[in-house]
Amino acid sequence: MDEVKQLVNDIKNKNLKPIYFLMGEEAYYIDKISDFIETTVLAEEERGFNQMVLYGRDVSVDDIIGNAKRYPMMAEYQVVIVKEAQDLSRTIEKLAKYAQNPQPTTVLVINYKYKKIDKRKALYKTLKKTSVVYESKKLYENQVADWIRRVLSPKKYTISPKAAQMLVEFLGTDLSKINNELEKLQIILPEGTQISPDHIEENIGISKDYNNFELRKAVGERNTLKAYKIVHYFADNPKDNPMVVTVSLLFSFFSQLLHFHGLKDKSPRSVASALRVNPYFVNDYITAARNFPMRKVSTIVSTLREFDVKSKGVGSNSVSQGDLLKELLVRIFN
Repeated sequence: MDEVKQLVNDIKNKNLKPIYFLMGEEAYYIDKISDFIETTVLAEEERGFNQMVLYGRDVSVDDIIGNAKRYPMMAEYQVVIVKEAQDLSRTIEKLAKYAQNPQPTTVLVINYKYKKIDKRKALYKTLKKTSVVYESKKLYENQVADWIRRVLSPKKYTISPKAAQMLVEFLGTDLSKINNELEKLQIILPEGTQISPDHIEENIGISKDYNNFELRKAVGERNTLKAYKIVHYFADNPKDNPMVVTVSLLFSFFSQLLHFHGLKDKSPRSVASALRVNPYFVNDYITAARNFPMRKVSTIVSTLREFDVKSKGVGSNSVSQGDLLKELLVRIFN
């Protein structure tokens, strides 16, 4: 986010570069930077003649270069934005020649989503000298809750750790999807609100009681009654609670628990740092460690690998998701 803020500030201050090559697995920041350039560099009355949006599937690299070499009309700059430029991956290196001597009155924005150019080749090396190359990396799951808090903070909202975790478990690491849901909540809730699990349940439709977070907590506490209730709910709502996600999250939890058992320093701050979790959740690991000794955790990790394969339909085609989850709980608790 700090790199994005610096880019945005430079653009605001008209410290513009001739080419912005935006690439990487996470589309959210690529779209944000591109949209900011589209709405900021030119005044509204200048855009008609001096701003164009092209799509990679419809143009060639030569077309892009041809447009970039034009001069602006009654404006200081022209802006050329190429969306879905990853469709030009086979020929994108041809842009290197233009990058060596780009048109100084053109701001060329290349949105190269879900891919990266080869950093050993001429295009990347040339762009690094003359322009901006921004790589938008996918966040790890344990980084997303902190990202949610940082996004909400300047907008005068906060979010409880459990509510943030519910969003991550339901929406994964897709920042665009998460941001869309956060924007909905900001429309509904007044400034200064702390977003709670109840707000998530009421407005997004994620159950605050029957979700993977609560299942993980129930398993760690050896609360068999609660765990089986949640699994029964999952069995009745398989589309909203795919088994492959449940198994993956349980695998992550028990892998971290194995790591916890091996820690010499089990103070909350040290555990949070070592496991890369919010300090709010450290007690969950302390409780689970009491209930599941290291040898049992190792066995459970192996069991979860087995059920990961089964959740993908290998060797269990005739067994329902609900029955597989119940069998998994039996194996974990016994």
